[in-house]
This record gives sequence, structure tokens and C-alpha cells, in this order.
Amino acid sequence: MRGPLRIPSKAYLIRKIRCVADYQFGIGAGEKLFSDDVSLAFSRRTGRIRYVYLDGELLATLRSSDGFFSLTIKGAERLMKAECSKRILVKVQEDISPFIESGRNVFAKHVVSAGDEIRPREEVIVIDSKNKILAVGKALLSGREMKYFKRGVAVQVRRGIGQKVKKCNE
Repeated sequence: MRGPLRIPSKAYLIRKIRCVADYQFGIGAGEKLFSDDVSLAFSRRTGRIRYVYLDGELLATLRSSDGFFSLTIKGAERLMKAECSKRILVKVQEDISPFIESGRNVFAKHVVSAGDEIRPREEVIVIDSKNKILAVGKALLSGREMKYFKRGVAVQVRRGIGQKVKKCNE
């Protein structure tokens, strides 16, 4: 027979999501991405952490498929300010910036530079030559492949900065 169900404290849950962020984005990223005043939303079905908000804006979604975070533009901005994100940056040519901002995918021929440590299916931040965030998405190629390939999709963009974002109260 099992004992009563123990509900973890908020401090424990924040420590847990910070550890996942440190593993995914690099040491120190969890602290910079998730402050102590974040609010958590849970899955109704499983009771696990699903969404992380700060001041009503979604920062990241914890994917149930692999246990890693999918960033929003707001979450990417927090990582960029903290300079923890250098290894997950994909820099693209200036002339295609408007397309990427509107949510279009990044093709390998448009990649100027990319972190060598980027692996396929990893979360990445797409920036322009002035280090302005254009989009967030999932790498389909490794960082080295992005730089050397001239054909194919390099990053599947999930959200560009030109797309409307829903607030948690909408």
C-alpha cells in the first residue's frame, strides 16, 4: 500500500526545470532563463510541468515527447541577454530576415554561421548579422552540416518574431 501523495514544493520544481535547461542549453542557462517568480502550468492529464510563464508570457514549453524545452521568442530573448546561448545560435543572411521573421524555415544555403555543437532535433535560436533574434525552431541538420550544405532545410522554424503570440489569459 502506498502512502499519501506528496506534492513537491515550488522551489523543488523550479530547481528541476533549471536543471533541464542547464543540460539542454548549457551551465547557467536555467538560472538566467527561469527566475524565482516564474509560474508553472501543469498537464491536466498527467500532472507534469508543461508550461513556464513569467508575468503572463510564455517562456518555454516542456515537451512530453523528450522532456526538453521548446523556447518562445521571450525565452530566447532571456537566453540571449544572459549570453548562455552561443552554442545554439544560427546566423542567417540579412536579405532573408523578413521571411524568417514571418515564420518561414531556414535553408542551409542561407546559413552564415552555426554552433558546431548543434545536433539535429535540438532547439536553436535564429539570428541576423546584428544578433537580433528572428525566430526559434528545431535544427534538422547538425551545426557543421548547416554551414557546409547548400541544399535542404537547416532549421524548422516554430515561431518568428513577426507572428502573433497568445498570452496565458487569452
